[in-house]
Parts: sequence; C-alpha cells; structure tokens
Amino acid sequence: MMLTIYQVDAFAEKVFEGNPAAVIPLSEWLPDATMQKIAMEHNLSETAFFVQQNECFHIRWFTPESEVDLCGHATLAAAHVLFEHLQHTSSSICFQSRSGNLSVKKEGDLLVLNFPVSEVEAKYIPTGLKTAFNIHPIECFKGREDLMLVFKNENDIRQLQADFQKILEASKRGIICTAKSDDVDFVSRFFAPAVGINEDPVTGSAHTMLIPYWAKQLNKTTLVAKQLSKRGGILYCKHLDNRVEIGGKAVTYLVGKINIQ
Repeated sequence: MMLTIYQVDAFAEKVFEGNPAAVIPLSEWLPDATMQKIAMEHNLSETAFFVQQNECFHIRWFTPESEVDLCGHATLAAAHVLFEHLQHTSSSICFQSRSGNLSVKKEGDLLVLNFPVSEVEAKYIPTGLKTAFNIHPIECFKGREDLMLVFKNENDIRQLQADFQKILEASKRGIICTAKSDDVDFVSRFFAPAVGINEDPVTGSAHTMLIPYWAKQLNKTTLVAKQLSKRGGILYCKHLDNRVEIGGKAVTYLVGKINIQ
C-alpha cells in the first residue's frame, strides 16, 4: 500500500522554523499498531492521520511513542495540507477528535485553530519539579494533562536547563514553563519526555492552558505568544470563554510516498 505523506513546518514563516509534523490522509483507518510504527519511523514530535467523515475529518495524532488526545501544530499542519494540497474549498475545516470538535479557519495568510480551553488550577510545586530545572519556578498550575510552571521573567525561560528524568517522573504528559514577555505578551517552553519528546519546538495544545492564564493575568483577550525553543514560533492567540483561538502560519517542506507492506 502506497500512502502520500506531507511534512509541514507549523507555526512557521518559512521552512526550518516552527514545529514539523507529518500528515497522512487516509481513506480508511489503518490498524493502531501500524500508525504507531509509522510515527516511530518518522520520529517527529507528531504524525497526524485523518479520514473524511461526511463534511468533517476525523483526526488522530501519534508521537513516536504513543497516541495523544490533542495536538495543535499537527492539526494546523493537517489543515494546511487540506487547503494547499487537497483543494479544500471552504474557508473552514471541522475536525473530530478524542478531545471533541475542533475547527480551523483561514484568515488571510493565517490558519486559526479553535480548541477547548484547559482549566487552570493552582497547586503546590511537586517536590521533584523543584529541582528539575536550574532555575526555580515561582508558581505551579495543573491543567487537563499538563503542569504549568510560572517563572519570574523571559530570561529565566531562555536560560532553563531541564533534567528530563525528573520531569518524566513528575508529569503525565508534559511541563509548560512560562513567563511574561518583554516584547510579546508571554513566552513559553514545553518539555514532554513522557511521550518521547524532550522539548517540543512549538506546542499549540499547551496554549489551551497558557491563553486563559495570561488573559486573566494581563487583563486582555487578544495576545501574541512566542515559544522559545531552538526553532521558535509565534502564535496569535484569543481567549473566548471556554474556547481559545490559536493562529499561525505553515509551510510545506516535503511531499512523498511511503510504502506500507
């Protein structure tokens, strides 16, 4: 069986920026084990598969180690493939997923995700996380899947050095590290060794927790965020009560074929 594969840099102005994702359109689902092996073979932070179901698309996301409930950058990448390569004619796309109904709309050169928020609950900093980084956080919050650590300033986020073993022991999925920014509204980094990703370049799903937190802290609903990974990425954010919008650009890096025996 030959399948078409697209590799897309999401939340990127040009190739080699943002977060790369593999996207594989399917006419019907492959066995779960096969999709997991494909994701492992690509060794990107996410591989997205989708199947059209009536007017929507059922989407699933796999890291090299496991299936996840929600992924922002790979959803952005999948929407880019539908708009740019598969002649999707509407200005919006609906996706069905394990996290409910999602949508992506085209606004000029931006693709805008609409995702459910992750509630933010303050908690004590777990003992292991107090020493998981070279700089101590000042607050800790729990979300749907991730923990979020707040630091004093943007420079702290830039200078963070992580102990991945301690993070692995302390987290279900990932650890978001964030601070108020000097030039945009807020910055972040995301560490997820529990799902095989030591540091993710740009993490849309983490912003379902970051956006409501910073909207409250900064008393504004429209924000610009930057993820301070080596590749980096800009996200255009909006808080809409129980939903968030996350906008970004995407660029195709590769189109090819894979052979599934």
